[in-house]
Amino acid sequence: MPIRTFIAVETSQAVRDRAAELMDSLRVAQADVKWVQRQNLHLTLKFLGDVAEPDLPGVCEAVRQAVAGLSPFELEIRSAGAFPHPGRPRTLWLGAGAGAEAAAGLAAAIEKALRKLGFPKEPRRFETHLTIGRVRGGGPALGELGRLLREQAAFDAGRFRVAEVVVFASHLGPKGPTYEPLGRAPLGGGGAVSPDGGGPARS
Repeated sequence: MPIRTFIAVETSQAVRDRAAELMDSLRVAQADVKWVQRQNLHLTLKFLGDVAEPDLPGVCEAVRQAVAGLSPFELEIRSAGAFPHPGRPRTLWLGAGAGAEAAAGLAAAIEKALRKLGFPKEPRRFETHLTIGRVRGGGPALGELGRLLREQAAFDAGRFRVAEVVVFASHLGPKGPTYEPLGRAPLGGGGAVSPDGGGPARS
């Protein structure tokens, strides 16, 4: 059975808490937004889509090898905005300051490794960001949301240490997605480890 799969960096609890504070302040606009649950906030490095279960060990091994030669780093989460822009928000995000280039290099290394397995290259340039919400509807509330975003342009969510990359399964449910770690790949070397210490976890 295919498993919806992506590769990401988990954020710290402190960053998630600060992001939740920002989301609460933006909810005042009452725009139709699907907000990301606090526990699901992460930095996506590569979305793979549906992956056949037998192919998952190869994905985890490719990710492990891709990051083994890279050093851990500090990533600063700061600035708030939207794609394509706050005046026409569709995807709401927190950006990055110090460490953004290292995060982009991490994503590039994973991209290169997975292309060898046949996964297509991302069509857009990698932007280091945490998605916090997706706009589902229009209306006058979007103008207020854009105004609040501009007010929070310099928002500071703090820093956290990026020391590993996680291969996740995404399980869609009526209350939103839940994410299951399939493998963990530490920066600087080591084995890809699943939650139970064996191969990738089964759904």
